[in-house]
Amino acid sequence: MRESTVMKIHYVTGLAALLTVAVHVMMRVITPFSMSLEYENVVANYQNILYSLLLESILILVSIHGFNGLRVMLLELRQDAKWEKFVMLFTLTAMLVVIGYGTRTIIIVSG
Repeated sequence: MRESTVMKIHYVTGLAALLTVAVHVMMRVITPFSMSLEYENVVANYQNILYSLLLESILILVSIHGFNGLRVMLLELRQDAKWEKFVMLFTLTAMLVVIGYGTRTIIIVSG
């Protein structure tokens, strides 16, 4: 994939993450802070399908954005083909592991 396309994805995921996190924060402001941390309320949030979708969206957007940012920083350290291939594989694998583990958590708690 061309670097310009990857950077467009980086910008779009950054803006989308900003919007979804803002919705998440606004939903948390509605409930008093101490109540929002109670076990029953946390589980109830995960059992709400729309809220679970919001959390999954945040997870995916922030993971893509964050690991792409890490990829860019690591590529600035060295500039050879072997290093670029390693960095791409490492960041893609790490991103998929984080998304997979986070999705697993959302599914377990919501079920």
